[in-house]
Amino acid sequence: MTGDVRVHVEDPEALGVKAKVELRSDANQYLATQSTDETGNLVAKRLPFGVYQVRIRVPGFAEYQGSLEVRSAVPVEHTIRLSLASVAASVTVNGTETLVDPSRPGAVNQLGAGTLERRASSLPGRSLQELVNSQPGWLYEGNAVLHPRGSEYQTQFVLDGIPLTDNRSPGSGPEIEADDVESMAIYTAGFPAEYGRKMGGVVEVNTFREVRDGLHGQTVVSGGSFDTVGAFSRVQYGWGKNALGVSASGDATSRYLNPVVPQNFTNRGTTGDFSGTYEHDFSTKDRLTLTVRHEFSRYEIPNEVIQEAAGQLQNGSNSETIGMAAYQHIFSPNVVGDLRGMVRDNADGLTSNSLSTPIIAFLDNHFREVYFKGAVSIHHGRHEWKFGAESDNTFLHENFSDRITDPSVFDPGTPTTFSFSGARPALEQAAFVEDLIRLGNWTASLGLRWDHYGLLVNQNALSPRVSVARFLPKVDLLVHASYDRIFQTPAFENILLASSSGVASLDPNVLRLPVEPSHGNYYELGLTKALFSSLKLDVNVFRRQVNNFADDDQLLNTAVSFPIAFRRGVVYGAEAKIEIPDWRRFSGFVSYSYAVGNVWVPVTGGLFLGEEATNAQARVSGHLADSQDQRNTVRSRIQYQVGPRVWIAGAADYGSGLPFSYPGTYQDAVEQYGREVVDRLNFDRGRIRPTLSINAALGTDVHKSDRLTVRFQVEGQNLNNRLNVLDFQGLFSGNAISPPRSCFARLSASF
Repeated sequence: MTGDVRVHVEDPEALGVKAKVELRSDANQYLATQSTDETGNLVAKRLPFGVYQVRIRVPGFAEYQGSLEVRSAVPVEHTIRLSLASVAASVTVNGTETLVDPSRPGAVNQLGAGTLERRASSLPGRSLQELVNSQPGWLYEGNAVLHPRGSEYQTQFVLDGIPLTDNRSPGSGPEIEADDVESMAIYTAGFPAEYGRKMGGVVEVNTFREVRDGLHGQTVVSGGSFDTVGAFSRVQYGWGKNALGVSASGDATSRYLNPVVPQNFTNRGTTGDFSGTYEHDFSTKDRLTLTVRHEFSRYEIPNEVIQEAAGQLQNGSNSETIGMAAYQHIFSPNVVGDLRGMVRDNADGLTSNSLSTPIIAFLDNHFREVYFKGAVSIHHGRHEWKFGAESDNTFLHENFSDRITDPSVFDPGTPTTFSFSGARPALEQAAFVEDLIRLGNWTASLGLRWDHYGLLVNQNALSPRVSVARFLPKVDLLVHASYDRIFQTPAFENILLASSSGVASLDPNVLRLPVEPSHGNYYELGLTKALFSSLKLDVNVFRRQVNNFADDDQLLNTAVSFPIAFRRGVVYGAEAKIEIPDWRRFSGFVSYSYAVGNVWVPVTGGLFLGEEATNAQARVSGHLADSQDQRNTVRSRIQYQVGPRVWIAGAADYGSGLPFSYPGTYQDAVEQYGREVVDRLNFDRGRIRPTLSINAALGTDVHKSDRLTVRFQVEGQNLNNRLNVLDFQGLFSGNAISPPRSCFARLSASF
């Protein structure tokens, strides 16, 4: 959710002044200095909604300080008349004014350029996911699959205004490199009505950067443990009303996915990324933006001990090519129209060698998605209206085949070979209307969304969204509450395979149910409080009630997953976060999350074979723990500025452990995964033992000038060297083990 600010700076005679304008918002982690042109005009594009402090210093004039607000896509016009230095006139801004946004109706976690630049290092394929996972309410399960507040595969990344609703984890989708990102906004409640379909969490990703006249850019090289190497480069050039940006990256590592055993067998991976953006302002009222992106990854599937001894080698791959276009037209000072479209091709593959056990599997899936969205934003008095419509057509193609090499692992009668090929379009349409209303210290966001979904089933839904906030200026406190009615469409990964009548041949005992969309109600109550004019405290309590609660399962013993659903799911909990933008050289955050998740049987969608089918049909009542039911999670990262050019940081991550269900005996688990892994499990409680990782970092500005800044960062992760088991034989998933003690370094140059 972003908007433009148009600043005009003039002298006492109303003549334009060339000046440097500093815009700052601590709540949005935004700080930028831009220059007006010779006529005193400046357009700051795509600022996240919020309150901004404005500071201008021009020789011969008094320093100016003021504030402005961005609340919609309608550009904010702001004229500043400077006073002569002898007059010494200025407007004093309260230090907490940009720390707590008094008109924000819900909790949103904003990540700005500073956080992205000094972020903790990550293995290839997950730089963006690691940033999201650092926020309260988010968990990893398996291979960097994000789970917001207990949801499975219900995360959407909104890339420059275009929603991407497929699984973006390293083993399922190509990466958007974090170095290519300018800012992020992360929602787990209080969703605007324009967002739908995948509603576990929404991550707005803004890759656009302000392009100044001339040539500018950045180059990054990195490397570290597990033979990890990477490089990123971005070049931007601005001239007149035009801006062109090109970026590219490449990474390689010997620990791409989370291995299933500590030995980290067969786990090499490489990634690549290219993007190009062209923007042209036809006039002050019309702007066109064109973007092309291409990402790919190639990786090995980690082996268990038995598979490694047999000589198994499985390779996965995915690639994506995206073309996006956006056109904005300003009809009047209070009305803005926006059109966005996307075409993308995505492919996902899996191959296995002849020594694979207990099954040789091949997968060749691809889809083409055509997306269009039109919206109009209107400012009228106390109201910020926005209404629009979107259409998303995804043409699915799935191809799968397998050959069983160890029949003893499967139920009697399971065919030794199987193949499937299918194609079908998923057609989705939606319309929405929303209004942001400000009445003094009260703010309300009211929205209504209509969705249509057509794939295996055909459904329509209306989803009201309400968020209300009250700001108490005397104590710098914002209290907010939200209700979101959600309509979540099923994950489409391998959904045609799982729903095909042909899968009945895989096992004499089969249960096959169509996966329907989820319907639910999300509730949240929270507060945001400024502490000591320098710290920000966020506290939220929430409850989610969902029918047809979505989860996923794996096909036979392969790495192929598909969606399933339970009759009902309930997740509730509380979160707290203390954020330190800048306090006595300290910055960073400390967060705590408490969550309890349960699902109720029977299953209402998906494919179940053999014993799974028997259990699913026999258990028609009762509940069990959600696969993301980790009760306690603590995360922290505190940075200290030692000197003008040197900083140090310490971080810690703690998790109380996910539930697991292992069908065999303790000794079976030891033989399959080793005693080192099994010792990290509590079989009596059915829980993984707590995880803990202690990290530290050091950074320095090697060189800093107006034209060139060179930065170096080195860090150690999991310095306590604990074997952290993220997931072990979850209800429908495999193992995942975090990296041991490791070290990474990063060198960047900006010009």
